[in-house]
Amino acid sequence: MAAKAIEKVKEAREKSSGFRKEFIEFINRGSVVDLAVGVAVGGAFTAIVNSLVNDIVMPIVGLIAGGVDFTSLSLRIPNFFGTGDEAVIAYGNFIQNVIQFLIIAWVIFMIIKGMNRLNRVKDRRAARKEASEKKSEDDKKADDDKKSDSDKKSSKK
Repeated sequence: MAAKAIEKVKEAREKSSGFRKEFIEFINRGSVVDLAVGVAVGGAFTAIVNSLVNDIVMPIVGLIAGGVDFTSLSLRIPNFFGTGDEAVIAYGNFIQNVIQFLIIAWVIFMIIKGMNRLNRVKDRRAARKEASEKKSEDDKKADDDKKSDSDKKSSKK
């Protein structure tokens, strides 16, 4: 009985060891590490964009709109069912968040556009290099064919 229990414990350890190894391999994959870095950078980027929108863009937009503080724009709806609470619809915050979203989307678009441009340049270079190598191979083959033709002609004489 004790031997069976010990054997089951060994089997459980082997299974957990395999699971642990698989988990470690998963974590060490480049895509998981890249995702973690992306999330960290995204968090920092969000703080920068929040500051840009809240501290720079929205005050300027507020001045252009006649000195409006967008964060204070709201619609208060009284409760018609007897209690003293009222509903507050903070549409100014919504407008600010939409502007923030548009800035983030624009920046991401510009980054992706730049990356696509770099990839096209890299692809063109690779295609040129490949074409050049193929031309070199074709030229070499043509030279070899000419040489073999001249060798055949000289052996016929």
